[in-house]
Amino acid sequence: MDVSDVLTEAYGRLPGLVRGAVHGLSPEQLRRAPATGANPVGWLVWHLTRIQDHHVADLLDVEQVWVGGDWAGRFGLSADPDDVGFGHTPEQVATVRPDNAEALLDYFDAVAERTRGLLAGLRPRDLERVVDEAWDPPVTLGVRLVSVVEDDLQHVGQAAYVRGLLGAD
Repeated sequence: MDVSDVLTEAYGRLPGLVRGAVHGLSPEQLRRAPATGANPVGWLVWHLTRIQDHHVADLLDVEQVWVGGDWAGRFGLSADPDDVGFGHTPEQVATVRPDNAEALLDYFDAVAERTRGLLAGLRPRDLERVVDEAWDPPVTLGVRLVSVVEDDLQHVGQAAYVRGLLGAD
């Protein structure tokens, strides 16, 4: 198994987990926080998708899927490329209002397709390329890709947990 296969396998686990977290939830359930200050399923899945979209677009030096389509309207938001959810207050979290589970899945699928394209054919030497010099040590492509999938897996796990708190099957 080569590096492309390993990363494709890791990222390839996300679609089923995302579907399991949102499938069959109503818009109200997607927006319901299980407690004051907690994040709802819809926000968690939106956020993990925004992170992947933001970072992969940056790695490819292309426009984010979020900005290039009508995604923002399906969430009640503007197409701000910098709004990925970091530092959101509870009031800002509440503004993320997906139309339905399909809005989340469609956006995730569009981002995941782009990510699969990036991962296809990666070679070990590609992972050593520095992609962000704002950190010490500078961030390489390999570190960034692992960071994104790790963040996404944590958030989809949180979404599945919140789904359970809602009593959804």
